[in-house]
Amino acid sequence: MKDFHSDRTLYIQIFMLVLFAGLLAKAAQLQLFDNSYKARANAIAVDKITQYPSRGLIYDRNMKVLVNNNPMYDLMVTYNQVDSEMDTALFCQLLNISNEKFNKNLNPNFKSNKYSKFKPFVFLKKISAETYARFQEHLYDFPGFFVQIRNVRGYPHKNAPHVLGYISEVNKSQIEKSDGVYEMRDYIGASGLELSYEKELRGEKGQKWLLKDNLGRVVGAYKNGSLDTAAISGKDLITSIDLDLQTYAEQLMQNKRGSVVAIEPKTGEILAILSSPGYDPNLLVINRNRGAALQDLLGDTLNRPFFDRTVMAKYPPGSIFKTLVGLVGMQEGTWYSNKSYPCNGAYHYNNISVGCRNHPRIRNIEMGLQYSCNSYFIACLRSVIDKESFYKPKVGLDLFVDYMHKFGLGKELNTDLPYELTGNIPTVSYYDFLYPKSKGGWKSPTIMSIGIGQGEIEMTTLQIANLAAIIANKGHYYIPHLGKGFRYNTAEIDEKYKQKKEVGIDPIHFESVIDGMRRVVSAGTATVAKIPGIDLCGKTGTSQNAGEDHSVFFGFAPVEDPKIAIAVYVENAKYSFAAPIASLITEKYLRGNIMDWRIPLEERLTKASLLDTP
Repeated sequence: MKDFHSDRTLYIQIFMLVLFAGLLAKAAQLQLFDNSYKARANAIAVDKITQYPSRGLIYDRNMKVLVNNNPMYDLMVTYNQVDSEMDTALFCQLLNISNEKFNKNLNPNFKSNKYSKFKPFVFLKKISAETYARFQEHLYDFPGFFVQIRNVRGYPHKNAPHVLGYISEVNKSQIEKSDGVYEMRDYIGASGLELSYEKELRGEKGQKWLLKDNLGRVVGAYKNGSLDTAAISGKDLITSIDLDLQTYAEQLMQNKRGSVVAIEPKTGEILAILSSPGYDPNLLVINRNRGAALQDLLGDTLNRPFFDRTVMAKYPPGSIFKTLVGLVGMQEGTWYSNKSYPCNGAYHYNNISVGCRNHPRIRNIEMGLQYSCNSYFIACLRSVIDKESFYKPKVGLDLFVDYMHKFGLGKELNTDLPYELTGNIPTVSYYDFLYPKSKGGWKSPTIMSIGIGQGEIEMTTLQIANLAAIIANKGHYYIPHLGKGFRYNTAEIDEKYKQKKEVGIDPIHFESVIDGMRRVVSAGTATVAKIPGIDLCGKTGTSQNAGEDHSVFFGFAPVEDPKIAIAVYVENAKYSFAAPIASLITEKYLRGNIMDWRIPLEERLTKASLLDTP
């Protein structure tokens, strides 16, 4: 009996020891190894307030501000600090909200992980400076509420909306991909330079830690502020845009559909770039009216103001493409600068006929460009395609396509303006698909329309302007770009924008093309573009369209020391708009003003409206 009681006592002692050891282990886990309880306690005792940085400003090339920052205010609230006896009517009146909205915003879903009655959350976003000024005088009457200042974009001018872009609130996907850089309520560049230079413009957030008592009231800085970090402002971006030139170009293109790109040939810096119709960037300032403005812009399906025609519209280049055809023909030795070619008003091949205008017999490439002879450049293209043999056109087309790629066509130029499209340069595989052997295949006459910039050839306005820069430089270019540098040299633009790109055409061959482009303006198809005292070289084009044909012009000036290369594309305008618009923009940039006798031309173009043209 004694042994039984002894064993029973031993078992109880062992059980108690095991139980004690288990409790000790659990206590050690909670206090020494598991930080979740400590974090939960700190969440009640310490509050982290995000300090938002000022986003970097954006300037034009002459240091005129294009984008600045304006304060915007988010009203924050800590639920358990709100006075139940507060004057709700006054509160709602000051903020211009209803009592229903007050109750809804104050009582979010506390069962979710997003909200806590002990931690601040957003009560009302995007309060204007005027509303804040009225409300802050009474803020002390409403314990539990405080204001968090945010900086949002402001636009001193109404220009260049597609270039500058806009910011928006981050979405879930952007947060997940950011490796902790972004969190809810952050803003991010959504388009234009705001998107391209987001990393440099956004700055770095800071943090402020506040100590709270058991009721959640702030009693001071946590650890005397030793953990606080200051926000670091974003870098200020200096663009290559000339605001005065940009404004003038937009003035000429108002009430028209189309685009303009002007480039400094020696650097690739974009001086002006616009898509029309555009919109006032101030409409997309982050405030409580933005949603309605955004819906209005998106709803304009006729004019499509968000569609950036400079890099997203793929246009048939028309006759300006003849300059390229001539250059490749001369470089490959299948054509010569002094090559003569007859034209009786059309190019004929079997039962195919491509019309041309009346003009003198073409004796060289210069005259071919001056009179924009279709027959001359169709024959030139066919000489390249048939270089190996009439029966081996694939060899010639591969050669031609390779040159086009060197000119930056049929692919992205990799500019710093987002959403750039490639245009289209048809390849051998494309034509093999379009004209399979089972249906007779294809040869040079099948594709001869590309010799005059029609058919399947497509280019963006940026590519057309870059082609003008290549001709101005006699065989090389720098990737067109908008970022010129950063204020105070806080960073450098990408090195790729400083690298010269050769196109594989000997400089000597550009002489004939340049002289031909000079003749186009002085005594050819673009005499309306003449600028007294400034030698402008250019080429017109009429791009065929289902409705009214499109008007296109590209050129550069002055011929001896080119300072501007330009492309203008006006939709549904036939031949009467692109050349004079390009001429006026060129004169404005080089001379600073327009000669008096050309003012009527300026007024006529400014007042002209083509938006009703289907």
